[in-house]
Amino acid sequence: MLGKYSKTIEKAKMTRRLLTYICIDTSGSMRGEPIEAVNVGLQALLSSLRQNPYALESIHLSITTFDNQVQKILPLTPLEQVQMPTVTCPDSGATFMGTALEQIAIDAKNDRIENSATKKGDWRPILILLTDGKPSDILAFNNAIPQIKALNFGRIVACAAGPKADPDYLKKLTDDVVSLDTMDASSFSQFFQWVTQTLNQSSQSVGSPNSEQLPPPPATINVVL
Repeated sequence: MLGKYSKTIEKAKMTRRLLTYICIDTSGSMRGEPIEAVNVGLQALLSSLRQNPYALESIHLSITTFDNQVQKILPLTPLEQVQMPTVTCPDSGATFMGTALEQIAIDAKNDRIENSATKKGDWRPILILLTDGKPSDILAFNNAIPQIKALNFGRIVACAAGPKADPDYLKKLTDDVVSLDTMDASSFSQFFQWVTQTLNQSSQSVGSPNSEQLPPPPATINVVL
């Protein structure tokens, strides 16, 4: 019995985490159907990821929202322990995307366990960013870009949702930018299904050549070149 317990302890020590940061625009323009669809999508993402043993073992999830303030509504939590919070929006306000990215850079630096002589550290983290606009805090945004890139994320996916989103800013952050023409429930549902596929794939292929490839998106998701 003791030997079995020791093996369980050893396995827990050896588990390499896949830190996953989701950053969501909650400015006033996301009120109503868009943010309701985001909440439904997050619940579906959580439910689907929990059915994947690779994701369940490795993914740790954190969610940050940004409008005229930045809030970490879900601190970094093992997937099996996540209780998904409800994302809400103010009536109006700015889009402090830069400040949110600065906070995520701090979190990722503090959260990540690096390789050591006796233990392999965490996998390279993942960042998913969703916005329907562009940053109000341009200076902070420009400052955050090199901070994020210096952390060597394994994958950064940014989504420009709706006609007012500006993918040019997102291209400064990552090459993996997609856009949604509309902000209805169907579009967000398909986006979160695709994100789920991306995370499932990442949890199974981290460290392999296939981990660099995104799964093909559905027709409603446009790849920004």
